[in-house]
Order: sequence, then structure tokens, then C-alpha cells
Amino acid sequence: MSLSAEEVNKIAWLARIAIDPDKVEAYAHDLSGILDFVEQMSTVDTAGVPPMAHPMDQAQRLRVDEATEPNQRELFQSHAPLVEAGLYLVPKVIE
Repeated sequence: MSLSAEEVNKIAWLARIAIDPDKVEAYAHDLSGILDFVEQMSTVDTAGVPPMAHPMDQAQRLRVDEATEPNQRELFQSHAPLVEAGLYLVPKVIE
């Protein structure tokens, strides 16, 4: 698939990006190459290939989701100027 300079300008307008008029032909060439590659990839038979979320067949190493700090809410709220029903009260900043 080959893109014309006019199509590249239309794509740039739709994407709301400005491109240098001197580089429109280069963009057309590069984008056409990308589209050709995508078209080439779509011809590959992937019928027997299972879908995968990641190319590496490895388990994620995640830490255990557990609290590591003690709950000090009451201590911190005891230092706050105003607290009501467990919430910090702050001055209104937006009218």
C-alpha cells in the first residue's frame, strides 16, 4: 500500500499535527513501508499459535500484598488541627 503526499497531509490534519512540507514525501515513503510490513505480517498463518499476553513465558514476580507499616491513623489525627468523623478538615480553597 502506498500513501500519497495528499493522504499524508490529510492524516496529519486529522491527527492535528504539523509536519514540515519538505518532509511530506519522506513521511509518505516511511508510512507506506510500515503499511507494507503490516500487510506482510497479516499474511502469516497464525492459526495454531495460542494468544499470549507476553512474549516471555515467565511468571510475574510480585510482592505479597500486605501492609508493612502499622496503622497510625489515630496518632496522626491527634496532631491535626481539625478532624471530624475520621476525616481531616481543611479550609475551603475553591469558591
